[in-house]
Parts: sequence; C-alpha cells; structure tokens
Amino acid sequence: MNQKEPAPQQLNIELGEKEAEGIYSNLAIISHSPAEFIIDFTRVVPGVPKAKVHARIITTPQHAKMLMLALKDNIDKFESKFGEISIEHGSNPFGFMNPEKPSPIN
Repeated sequence: MNQKEPAPQQLNIELGEKEAEGIYSNLAIISHSPAEFIIDFTRVVPGVPKAKVHARIITTPQHAKMLMLALKDNIDKFESKFGEISIEHGSNPFGFMNPEKPSPIN
C-alpha cells in the first residue's frame, strides 16, 4: 500500500509595523507554574529605580523548552561565525547567574 507523506504546511507570519520596530530589553524575569512559563521583558536604566515590563510572553512548558533549544542553536551558529560571546561574571547586578558558579549574593 502506497501512503503519501503529508505535505508540509506553509505558515504565513504577518509582522506589523509596530512589532517590526522591536523592543530593547536588557533584563528578562522568568517564572512558571505547572501549566505555563511567563517571560517578562524589561529594561533597566542606570539611575532609574523602577523598571517597566515592556512585553510579557506566556507559553507552555513544551514551547519554552523548544525556545531554549532554538536559542541555543542560534547562539552556537552566531559563535561559530563571530566568536564566543563573553559573559563577565558579576558584571550584571540584575542578570542571570551561571548555575555552575555560586551566586555572589546569598
């Protein structure tokens, strides 16, 4: 019996003018529940004690993991073309901590 593979479905994605401008973020706050991951993108500005959330993404755990893998793939491609991205430990007081190194703040 000859079964045909289903043809890949084409997805057209529309990018609005406002969204095409993008939003700069230098801090992401990530939280989760059993059903979803929430990523709040904010911008920390020196001398300003308050940071506003500029975008919030709510997604499933499965999509969060797929996003992580896609980011890793893209970072690997970037680094193979432009060199390793350097992260200075302790250079970002609000940033992410490397899980392999102890947190400087306990």
